[in-house]
Amino acid sequence: MDSPRTLQQNTGHNNAHTLVGVEHIPCDNQVRTLRDPIAPSDFDPVFVEGFERLEQHRLLAHVRVLGDQLLVAMDGTNSFSSQTIHGHNGLTRQLTNGPTLSDHAAMTPVIVCPGPSQVLALPPESIMPQDGHATQDCERAAGTRWIHQHAAHVAPHGVTLLGDDLSSNQPLCALVFQHRFTCILPCQPDAHATLSARVAFWQANDGMPEREGRHWNGRFTEVTMVRDLNDVRLRSGDDALPVHGFEITVVHAKTGEQLSHNSCITNHRLHNDNVVAVAQASRGRWKIANETNNVLKTKGYHLEHNFGHGKQSLSACMLSLNLLAFLFHTV
Repeated sequence: MDSPRTLQQNTGHNNAHTLVGVEHIPCDNQVRTLRDPIAPSDFDPVFVEGFERLEQHRLLAHVRVLGDQLLVAMDGTNSFSSQTIHGHNGLTRQLTNGPTLSDHAAMTPVIVCPGPSQVLALPPESIMPQDGHATQDCERAAGTRWIHQHAAHVAPHGVTLLGDDLSSNQPLCALVFQHRFTCILPCQPDAHATLSARVAFWQANDGMPEREGRHWNGRFTEVTMVRDLNDVRLRSGDDALPVHGFEITVVHAKTGEQLSHNSCITNHRLHNDNVVAVAQASRGRWKIANETNNVLKTKGYHLEHNFGHGKQSLSACMLSLNLLAFLFHTV
């Protein structure tokens, strides 16, 4: 697509003037200067309105699963990393026996579905130093802020959150349940000893029935085998949250090759009619890496390009604009 300057030179007019009435096209540096003070959260209402318009016209019906649920995968990604450029709102990390890196990162939630390849971006949450906090910001803290800020708009539409193993802890699960989300979260046995011991007990006593489903993935048939157990405690202690757990193993139907194996917790109560579907929905989280972050970094959006650090919020502002372009192209 031609820039406004190129259009002006070639045709005598440009989109900036035609669409929004800009008389003089600003230079790149001036554009960055104007954007630097803008908080990335100022763009959140645009994401929310896009989501609500799609809902209003029932254009998300085809990606609803598990009895009318939308799956929202949550994960963080770096938009820029450098050993020499240190932005005002960057994170820092020390490589083992190496230099200090400065990163710009954000939590980038998207609506996913196990079948369709498209994803729909929701408001991001920048991972950057927070006022009044001595410790460095992280994905877990950004995810917590996102839930507090957006649950009122998103949760009433019926949303199941998909996260990583770091999310399957008591404080975050309590927050998810409090805001009326459902969730499906990986729960690795070595990181959850109490839960794993209880699951192992029931497995040894034939208390976890195995159920099987078959799915054509476009190339071959996958066999999904699931063992589940309702009403187990997430951790030790009288205040431990009750959750439902399952193990999912996926194999190639013809060769028997194991394709994946995972353990998860959820607050979807599991039964014969839904357990395989819940297990398959848990695999939708990989789309945030393949269909979102990979697309943004390798398919023309140049998410990792240094668009500018600025002195305030320029880098985070540019990431939000990049995600908005991705959203509108998808829509």
